[in-house]
This record gives sequence, structure tokens and C-alpha cells, in this order.
Amino acid sequence: MVLLQVGGIVRVFGKVLIANRGEISVRIVRALREMGVTSVAVYSDPDREALPARIADEAYNIGPAPAAQSYLDVERLIEVAKRSGAEAVHPGYGFLAESAPFARAVQEAGIVWIGPHPSAIEAMGSKVESRRLVARAGVPMVPGTQDSIGSAKQVSLFGEEHGFPVAVKASAGGGGKGFAVAGDASEAAGAFERASREGEAYFGDGSVYVEKYLPAPRHVEIQVVRDRLGNAVHLGERDCSIQRRHQKLVEECPSPAIDPTMREAMGEAALAAAEAVAYDNVGTVEFLLESGEATNEFYFLEMNTRVQVEHPVTEEVTGIDIVKTGIRIAAGEELPFSQSDISWRGHAIEVRLNAEDPTRDFAPSPGVVTAYEEPGGPGVRVDSSLLGPGVVAESYDPLFAKLIVRGTDREEALARLGRALAEFRVEGISTTLPFYRAILDDETFVSGTYTTGFVDERMQSLKIQSATTGETGEISEKKRAREVEVEVNGKIFKVKVFGNDDVSGGPPRRRRGETRRASRSEGAVQAPMQGTIVKVLVEEGQEVAADEPLCILEAMKMESEVRSQKAGTVSEIRVRAGQTVRSGDTLISVE
Repeated sequence: MVLLQVGGIVRVFGKVLIANRGEISVRIVRALREMGVTSVAVYSDPDREALPARIADEAYNIGPAPAAQSYLDVERLIEVAKRSGAEAVHPGYGFLAESAPFARAVQEAGIVWIGPHPSAIEAMGSKVESRRLVARAGVPMVPGTQDSIGSAKQVSLFGEEHGFPVAVKASAGGGGKGFAVAGDASEAAGAFERASREGEAYFGDGSVYVEKYLPAPRHVEIQVVRDRLGNAVHLGERDCSIQRRHQKLVEECPSPAIDPTMREAMGEAALAAAEAVAYDNVGTVEFLLESGEATNEFYFLEMNTRVQVEHPVTEEVTGIDIVKTGIRIAAGEELPFSQSDISWRGHAIEVRLNAEDPTRDFAPSPGVVTAYEEPGGPGVRVDSSLLGPGVVAESYDPLFAKLIVRGTDREEALARLGRALAEFRVEGISTTLPFYRAILDDETFVSGTYTTGFVDERMQSLKIQSATTGETGEISEKKRAREVEVEVNGKIFKVKVFGNDDVSGGPPRRRRGETRRASRSEGAVQAPMQGTIVKVLVEEGQEVAADEPLCILEAMKMESEVRSQKAGTVSEIRVRAGQTVRSGDTLISVE
């Protein structure tokens, strides 16, 4: 049980609602169960059979697939929290995890928010305001504007003063969204427009700022923990430099580029940033590190006011359960450890399993997982939203699992990673597994000398085996007893049924040979996946070249350019910005 003290009155967290989905929801359910706290999961219609709803103590339907009508529906989430009797809400990461209005709404409903106070979320959620705050706290900063900018001209002027390239960033951005680079003055307008558009689309805030762009730094973050009494420690660094489109793929702790002196300096800077907003939970301060013979400097990037996807590598090396610690802080407990108690033992590496095809520029590949087998053995951990065959829904983030390995040193961790990757089996969809197997043969990765430019620089030389979906034949019917979930009035109940049925409990299988990839008739440019049209880049009658971008499609939280297959004239445009399309729909015709 977790004690909660409010206004001098001590009571107990009996039940916690998890306002999220996927593997982070599973992670929190398991932490709550170990703490003796009842867990309440929520699920949208396509997540009805998902693992969080199956293993939580209670589960409630919150609406249809679109996140705005389910996982982002504040009123619905609070209504379910009240109806279930939950005394606290854990937001996980993504969705509303860094929403100050949601945190306030939870607190105003008389429910405990498991996270930092809303003012801290607000301050650090604004990249402009956070830069001001941490600069006053003495944290090193990349040269940039102190205020938001209002035109592409200001991007050009900044570049002329500080030198190109420059980065244009959405003030409320994060996770690679609302981020664009201008290599010279001619690219200023495009970068300004893209960063502003993504900021408005993803975060409801189109304001942007500009800063000097570091083309090949390392991305290193510090895990901080601070309770409501002001006790604070850092748990060391995680190196998150291997990314695609500014979203992380591989994380490790400790960083191959950090020594104890640098760790202490970065840790002190991170704690100063947390102190600047009186932070009161677990969080992460991210830095860019310029490391080389001529320089070894770090600069503040942003603060993530929540638990991070990559938190397991820190847990494996420090032995501290970050999820449980955040829950205990929210319950009013004092940190049970000080900085002198923290030590780092061994080395841990995490790779993110995304439903993406690395041979197609990491294009999203959602769908039915027909076979799923996790690796095991010493030093291997898997945090997943699957236990077996199931679905990676096309409506949400492509991340469905994380493979974490630990060794006595980096060499052993790499060996265990190779062994675990060889054992991991996922069929039915394309995944990032072949990419991780390939980088284990790359000298730059193995030596630990990589930077954020790794994917762009090394992708062509990596020997990535073509992603395979495997066999998708039918599972034979068996007569057996099995436990299923039955939904009544939006709440799930577990019952046993007997008879012939699909033992997977999953959705209907695709027939052999079916695929999500769009077929293309002559001249018809079709949607490669379900998504939303962000912008149409051409007009009817316009001449286009082969491989020229025609429109931008957003799917699974990622923007992709849909390109012409041939040179010709745009004869018909069938879509508009904001329109939802399905895989295979004709978007534009080129003759």
C-alpha cells in the first residue's frame, strides 16, 4: 500500500488509473501490483484485446480509435477515474503526460496527479520559457533566441549572425515534432513553416524559436528525481544519440562518451534545472554534447516532465525502480536515498521495437502480429504490449516493445544484445529488429563513437536484411478452455469459455499474400498506409519529376512524404489537408 499525505491527513492509494496504453501501461500495471495497489486500465475500441486491458485489475472503454475521442478526452478520463474509484492518475508518457491542463483537471477533481506539479510542466513544456529559466540557473545553453519568432526573415537574420545551419523548433515541441533545419537562407521559409505547422498540429501551439544547429552532437540525458520536500538526486546519464527523424531508437547507460567528471557536471546542471521550477517527481533533462579533440561541451536541450521510454536502462544499472519512485513521491513520501547512495554497476542497452520497415526509410508497418516470441536468459528484459500474436494498431505510436539487456560491461551487454536479437521472433509485420541486428556489425556503433548523425551517415553501408512478415497461415482450431474478456457497460469482466475458437484471441488474420503496402496503377499515387493528409504540395496542371514529393501523410505520429512514381503532369488531386485516408486510396494522379 502507498501512503498519501494531504493537509496532514494520511490515507492510502487503494486504486490508480493509468491514462495511457501499450507497453508503458503494462509497465505501470506491474509496478502497482507489486506495490499492492489496484490498477485501472483504459482502452479505445481497437485496444479492446490489448495486453493492458487484459492484465489490469479493472479496464474501461473510453471511446473510438481517434486519440482525440479516447486517450486525449480529458472529461472522459476523469469520469472513468471517478467511476472506478481511482484515487490517483498515472499518465505514463505520450498523450496527456505533459499536459498541464490535464494535470490541473485531475487535481481539481480531487484526484492525485502522479507527476510534477502543473506549473513545472507548463514552464518546461514551453521551450522558450524553459530556456529562460535554466539560463538563469546557470545551465549551459546553445546560442538561440530568448523569445519566439514570427517570420522566416528572423530565421535568416539569426543564421547570418550565428552561422548556418540553424534549427527552428516549436516552443511546445518534443519527440522530433516541430523541428526543422535550415541549411542556408534559402531553406529558412520552409523550416519556419514546417516547425510552426507541426507545433500547431501536434501541440496546439504554432510558436517557434531558432537556435544554432549542432550537426553531429551526441544526445545525452540525465535522469533526475526530486521529492516534494526538495530532496533531489540524479541517476546518471543515458546516451540516446542513435535516432531516426529525431526520435530515439537505441539508448544506453552509461554513455560511452561520458566520464565521471562530465557525469557530475551534467548531473549538477540537471538538478539546477529541476530546482528552477521546484520539480517534484521523476523527470529527465536532455543535453546535446559536443565531444571531440577540440571541444567537450554540453548544452541544455529540454526537460521531459514525465517518465521516459528509456527509463529501464537506468533502472538496470542503478537498481532503482523509477516508476515506483514516482508513485511514492506523488504519495508524499520522502526520497529514501541521497546522491551518495547512487552508484552505477554494469552497462545496459535498450532498443525500441517499432512497427517500421528500416529498408523503406522506417516507414510505418502496423498490422497483425502472427507470431511473437521473446528472448530470455541472463541479463535480458522485455517491456512489451504483446504476450503473443496480436495487433499493432495503425492509429497510434509504432512502438510495441523494448528489449533491454544488461552486462557487467559494455562488451558483455553487446554480446547479450546480439544473442537476444537472434532469439526475438516477430512475424506478420515489418519491425526495426533487422536494423538492430545490422548495427551490431557496424564498427562505429560497436566502438561507441556514434553521434546523432549515425543513421544518416551509416544507413547505406549497413547490411540490413529485408524485413519479412513471415508466414500468415491460419492457426489450427482447438477445443479448449480459455479466459476471455467480456465488456459490459464499458467495463471488462474476465470469464471462461469452452469450444473451438481462435486460440490467439486476436482479430481475423489476413490471407496469405495480403499486404498493407499500396499497389499503384499507372499514374495513380496511392496512400501507403492509413493516415491523415497534412499538406498537399502540388496543384493540378503542375509538372512534377519522378520521386518528387506530392503530399505529406501523417501516420502513427510520423510525417511521411508521398512521392510521384514518375515524371509527368498532375491531372487530379483527390485529397485535401486534414482528410483521413486509408491504405490504397488514390491521392493524386500523374499523367
